[in-house]
Amino acid sequence: MVKAASVLVCGVIASFLACEAQAFPIAQAPVLVAAPEIMLVRDFCGLGFHRDVYGYCVRNGVPYGYVAPAPVVVAPPVVVAPPVVVAPRVCPYGYAWAPAYGRCVPL
Repeated sequence: MVKAASVLVCGVIASFLACEAQAFPIAQAPVLVAAPEIMLVRDFCGLGFHRDVYGYCVRNGVPYGYVAPAPVVVAPPVVVAPPVVVAPRVCPYGYAWAPAYGRCVPL
């Protein structure tokens, strides 16, 4: 009986030592505020500037190391039209050429 009593006492003592103490928090957890889905990038920086990821105003423009290629000037090809040969209109006797009609008409 003494052996059973000592095992029981050791079990009760072990159960007191093994449990964790959890205290009720006095202060509430901080409320997380959602970030806005739209980020204004030019606010208070002015025209020609924008905000970077750290919130500083930086100048808009070409990134460093970027060199634009030089413009290429191409002259249009010179086109020479062939000479136009106009044959005289010949109408039979008693007819004359009428440009308004595009044919020979009687006189």
